[in-house]
Formats: sequence, C-alpha cells, structure tokens
Amino acid sequence: MKKILIVVDMQNDFIDGALGTKEAVAIVPKVEEKIRNFDGEVFFTRDTHETYYLETQEGKNLPVKHCIRDTEGWQIRKELDALRKTEPIDKETFGSTDLVGELVTLNEDQGIGSITLVGLCTDICVISNALLIKASLPEVPICVDATCCAGVTPESYENALKAMEACQIRIIR
Repeated sequence: MKKILIVVDMQNDFIDGALGTKEAVAIVPKVEEKIRNFDGEVFFTRDTHETYYLETQEGKNLPVKHCIRDTEGWQIRKELDALRKTEPIDKETFGSTDLVGELVTLNEDQGIGSITLVGLCTDICVISNALLIKASLPEVPICVDATCCAGVTPESYENALKAMEACQIRIIR
C-alpha cells in the first residue's frame, strides 16, 4: 500500500509574499525535512489564478492579488520545488478535484495505505483538500502534520485543526 504526502500550496505568495505570515516562513524548513524523509509518493498543489482574479468570487471576498500564473508569487518555494518529482497540480480554488481524482485512481490501481497533508493555508486550502479526500476515500487513513502547516491567523489555524479532527482526520502535533 502506497503512502502519500500532499504538499499544499507552498508558494511564495503564501510564505512571505502577498499573503505571507511569520508562521508560514517558519514551517519551510520543516516541510523541506518532511519531504526529504518521506518514504512514499509526494504530490504538490499550486494555487493558480489569472490576471482577472479580482473579478472572481474568491477575488471579491479576498481582494488581494496572489498566485497569479507565471509570477514569482505563484512559484513553489525554490528549496521545496527542487525536491518535486512530478508536475504540481494547479488548482483554481481551495480544494482540488483533480488531486482527488488522481488519488482515487491510484487507490483503485495500487491501494493507498495513508495520506498526509502539509502546507498552507491550514484554514483554507489544507482543510478543503483534507475534507475532499476524506469524502472520496473514507477508508484511507488521513492525517495532517500540524508542525508543517500554518494558517491565516493562529486562531483560524487552531479552529481548522479542531474541525479536521472532528471529521476523523488525525492531527500530528
């Protein structure tokens, strides 16, 4: 059974760019170590918006241009990108149905023993992907390594961890 690590949106804009936080900066070395030591397959997601982002529903609710395709802020952090073995899964919204589709197919073909998520932002994209995966693969153990995650605020980060825990997603602290 395969072990899967999903590295969610470890992009410059979420680390120290338009929507960056000191907590996000602090987890970069931890995420790098997690990837280097992970014995399994690693997937990366990449938040991807177009130049008309502010005209979208998300842009109207979060009016901060970020992760615009082909910009520096859109890029996965250099030291993490260097560890990537496959193309990132671009996603236009918080959760990725493309990622879930790949995982469902992989589980049908080879079996998945566990899925671990790390990355940014815990309270938006990590929780969205974790819950999509849990709904699609309810018998696969899913965990979130909280030491390799950061949220918009420390409070919303904790709220997201508690919500995932209530949905039977194991939280590593």
